[in-house]
Amino acid sequence: MSYLDRDIFGMYKKHHSAGPGPRLMGADTLIGEDVYNLQDENVGDIKEVMLDMQTGEVAYAVLSFGGILGLGEKLFAVPWEYLSIDTVNKRFLLDVDKAQLKQAPGFDKDNWPDMGDADWTNEVQTFFGTRPRTSGRSPNSPRTGRH
Repeated sequence: MSYLDRDIFGMYKKHHSAGPGPRLMGADTLIGEDVYNLQDENVGDIKEVMLDMQTGEVAYAVLSFGGILGLGEKLFAVPWEYLSIDTVNKRFLLDVDKAQLKQAPGFDKDNWPDMGDADWTNEVQTFFGTRPRTSGRSPNSPRTGRH
């Protein structure tokens, strides 16, 4: 099922670009999108999109990996910037092979980590080789700068 099938509001009816979708997309329509690696292997699908409430940016895509019919499935958070878009096949790409992915910090669907925890964030960032996310603002400052 693609984002067009999940577009209950009809926001993409007039979209006619050659890319995988509009430049700005509703997070809900990304749930269920396939993710492949560069070896053209399906490595899961997007289960959730996690927003950084201080910066307003997408922090992670939570992906499923492994298991059969949801049993034994491992969830893991991929820093959003680590995903790219395959415009030809209209799917996401993750530059990690399956053997590596099995070693990624993961969690069970019934035991989600505190994704705001600095130790957990550091573990994920270290695995994927990305830099820690910083907002450059104090936690209580408004994102827009308006009072």
